[in-house]
Amino acid sequence: MTTDSIQQIQASTGITFIERGWLSANNILIRGDGPTALVDSGYWTHAPQTLALVDEASHGQGLDLLLNTHLHSDHCGGNAALQHAHSRMRTLIPPGLAPVVERWDPVALTYEPTGQHCPQFRHDELLQPGESIQLGALEWQIHGAKGHDPHSIVLFQPQHRVLISADALWENGFGVVFPELEGIDAFDEVEETLGIIESLAPRLVLPGHGRPFSDLASALKRAHSRLSQFRADPSKHQRHAWKVLIKYKLLEWQQIELSKLLTWACNTPYLARAMPSGGDNPDAAMQWLAPLLADLVKANAATIEGNSVVNV
Repeated sequence: MTTDSIQQIQASTGITFIERGWLSANNILIRGDGPTALVDSGYWTHAPQTLALVDEASHGQGLDLLLNTHLHSDHCGGNAALQHAHSRMRTLIPPGLAPVVERWDPVALTYEPTGQHCPQFRHDELLQPGESIQLGALEWQIHGAKGHDPHSIVLFQPQHRVLISADALWENGFGVVFPELEGIDAFDEVEETLGIIESLAPRLVLPGHGRPFSDLASALKRAHSRLSQFRADPSKHQRHAWKVLIKYKLLEWQQIELSKLLTWACNTPYLARAMPSGGDNPDAAMQWLAPLLADLVKANAATIEGNSVVNV
């Protein structure tokens, strides 16, 4: 599908696709003869940029709805800022963690275990899998999408066959399978979600990260290949996940002293539980961390400059 064709589909569905850098998930604005909605709100440090981008894309008309595909910090970190800026806006989240949002538990919401942050926000309604919701002029189906996150959903517009896939499917894979880091088998759920997406047969996929794409068959083939590799060697997925968490924090910091990075890693449960002595022994923790940093340097994702680690 050509770029012009992709743009035509977006125009016909009232979509403005706002591609973000990796610290923030993409934002998807949907307008038309109905509620003006934004899907996902980016990371908290990018909140001023998110507000400006949404205001420009909506021509200053404001938002009626804010939807979160799931509650990872890069998808809902801008919620609080948007709620402050758009007082009449209603916020909708998947049902699984609604009680945790109400009592605001940053551990259960995985912000502390990942070493990240998300300002507290409220939710007003739920995105129930199996139901539909009007966004702009069209009805969108809500589908459960377990795997990357057990409470994630995807949104599908059946007339135009447009899928908002969040982190369930990217053009080159899918998001870290976080339940696996807690010892919960979830690779089968990834496969189930890929099967749901294949059955929907979208013409256009709007992912949580990266550009829109239309070659579903190739994306699914790459995703299944990646899943097969992780199943064959779960330690490969673990190592990938650890590097993703470190790289993500480097994106936020841009540059950090190695000693401070080590302290952060030792205090980040998803990393510390993998370290010898649970991160209590700094020398052993450094021996664990050093090969991961070497991998990032080799992949041109970071550099070591003196006593500092620098994002690339």
